[in-house]
Formats: sequence, C-alpha cells, structure tokens
Amino acid sequence: MITTTTKRLTLAEFLELSETKPASEFVDGKIEQKPMPQGEHSRIQIKLCTAINAVHHGKSALTIFKN
Repeated sequence: MITTTTKRLTLAEFLELSETKPASEFVDGKIEQKPMPQGEHSRIQIKLCTAINAVHHGKSALTIFKN
C-alpha cells in the first residue's frame, strides 16, 4: 500500500518528520512510502552485501548489513 499526502511539502518540512517503517521518500513535494524490495532485487542485494563484507572482512571502516 502506498501512502501519499495531499498537501505539498517543502524538503525542509519533510526532513523534520519522524522516520517511518517502511521508509518514506520525498517525491515532487509529496510523501510516498517506498515499496519493499522483492524477488530478484532482494537476491541481488544479498549477493552484493555478502561480496562487500567478504572484501572488507575485519576492517572497522565498513560493515554492510542485510535484512
């Protein structure tokens, strides 16, 4: 389900709002709920996180978490 606002917001107003789960994004003055990744996108995301963690294993500068 996508939640939208009817009143247009400024970027400053949007940034003052509290975080939502799933995340919302600012699009053309409106708030839209970001869709959750599914299917192939999720598989690619897991592979990418695993590859980045493998390269940077043990280094404190970077840690990638997957859902």
